[in-house]
Amino acid sequence: MDKSRGFTLIEVLISMLIMAIGLLGLAGMQAVAQRAEVESYQRAQALVLVQDMVDRVNANRKVAGCYAFTPTAGSLYAGTGATAPTCAGAFGTAQQRAQADADMLAWHNLLTGAAEALGANQVGAMVGARGCVILDTTVAPNVYRVQVAWQGMTPTVNPTSIDAKLTCATGQYGTDLQRRVISQSFPMACLNC
Repeated sequence: MDKSRGFTLIEVLISMLIMAIGLLGLAGMQAVAQRAEVESYQRAQALVLVQDMVDRVNANRKVAGCYAFTPTAGSLYAGTGATAPTCAGAFGTAQQRAQADADMLAWHNLLTGAAEALGANQVGAMVGARGCVILDTTVAPNVYRVQVAWQGMTPTVNPTSIDAKLTCATGQYGTDLQRRVISQSFPMACLNC
């Protein structure tokens, strides 16, 4: 009787077990890579939306105050779960205020995903995208700060622990560990406003 009989079956089973563990590791790595890709895409979208609003404010600078619809606490925002902001001050002419209202409505719609649709759903923005425009008088006169916040895929760091001014949409995503914020500050010169 051959003593090595049956060892081939055990070797095959061990090889299959090692291969299964390797494939599970590969699947886990693929899932992590896909989450990172979604995070990266959302960050790129947020950068585009921040720059879009900065350009809108600069293009209609005589009524820049209309765009500063968010108090420093960051409680008011455009986008998911909000209504489009409108000009609340008596800045410039009626036509300039109407342009500011149209700009804020367009930005609000972009934050809610109007740039891209999948069937009847708007899917062109980040998860839970919200935007804030703040007149930051703590730095210097006429410094505006545009922020876009969204819900990240995994918990990381609370943005306000990095910079206390990253307040847009605070508390809107459960724990702020999943809140992501992109911010850009810019001065608004008053050239014969």
